[in-house]
Amino acid sequence: MGRRKVEIKRIQEKSCRQVAFSKRRKGLLKKAKALSTLCDVDVAVVIFSNSGKLYEFSNTNSLTGILQQYESHIEAEKEISAEILLEEHSKCSRFMKMGELLQTTERQLEETNADGLAVTDLVHLENELQTALIQARSRKQKLLREENKLLEDNIQIARIKKNGTVNEMSPPHKICGQQRVTLNFLW
Repeated sequence: MGRRKVEIKRIQEKSCRQVAFSKRRKGLLKKAKALSTLCDVDVAVVIFSNSGKLYEFSNTNSLTGILQQYESHIEAEKEISAEILLEEHSKCSRFMKMGELLQTTERQLEETNADGLAVTDLVHLENELQTALIQARSRKQKLLREENKLLEDNIQIARIKKNGTVNEMSPPHKICGQQRVTLNFLW
C-alpha cells in the first residue's frame, strides 16, 4: 500500500509535531547535502525549532562565509535596482521637462498680451517650440519604424506558417557544362 497524502497544516498534537519536525529536518539536511555534492554548489541551511534550538548545515567549513556571500549579493542587487530606478527617474524627468516646456509654451501663446512680448521673448518661445516639435517628430518616426519592422516580421512569420518554408531560388546547378536554375515551389 502506498503512503497517504499528508495535508499541509499545523500538527495539533505536540509529540507528533516534534516527531515530524525531527524527521523532516533530517530529510531537509540530507537533501541539502546531496544538492551540494551532486551540483558542486555552496549550500547553507539554518533552522530554529519552536524552543529556539539552532540546527544548521553548511557544505563549506564556514556558515558565516556563505552568509557574507549572501549579504554581498543582496547589496549588489540593491545597488543595481537603485541604478535602474535612477535611470527610470531620469527618463521620466526628461519627459516631464518636455511636457512642462510644451505647457509653458502653450500658456505663453494663449496669453492675451502676447502682442506685448518683446521680440527676444518671441524668438526664445519659437526656439523652445521648435525644439519640442523636433523631439516629438523624432520619437514619432522611431516608433513608426519599430512598428513597421514588427509588421514586416509578422508578415514573414505568417508566410512561413502558411507555406511551411520561405520561397527562394536555390543556387544555380551545373549539369554537363550547362547551367540550370532550380526554383523551389511549394504545392
